[in-house]
Amino acid sequence: QVQLVESGGGLVQAGGSLRLSCVQSGRTFSNYVMGWFRQAPGKEREFVAFVSLSGSSTDYGDSVKGRFTISRDNAKNTVYLQMNSLKPEDTAVYYCAAATWAVRNPNNYNYWGQGTQVTVSS
Repeated sequence: QVQLVESGGGLVQAGGSLRLSCVQSGRTFSNYVMGWFRQAPGKEREFVAFVSLSGSSTDYGDSVKGRFTISRDNAKNTVYLQMNSLKPEDTAVYYCAAATWAVRNPNNYNYWGQGTQVTVSS
């Protein structure tokens, strides 16, 4: 079984930065592609970013492209989400997810973390 634990959320002013981390345990981390999703109150879960097994391939949601960067460290079993130029509309609970194969569709991810709150004040 795979366990995912996110950290790094918090309150930040618009224009600021945060870095989220997600540590995986239970299975071989490098066997899973990783994704970040977010969900704001009253909204559907939204794709944020994807990183391939080796980290060589990434994909981003249109609303975060150019501001967020996903990366992974397979030696540390950790995936990161560097968030720059944050906007109030980035406020949401952020989730990391793992899959044997997936990109944008949350239904294809097998394992999910508990989420970490990110709040961006204007």
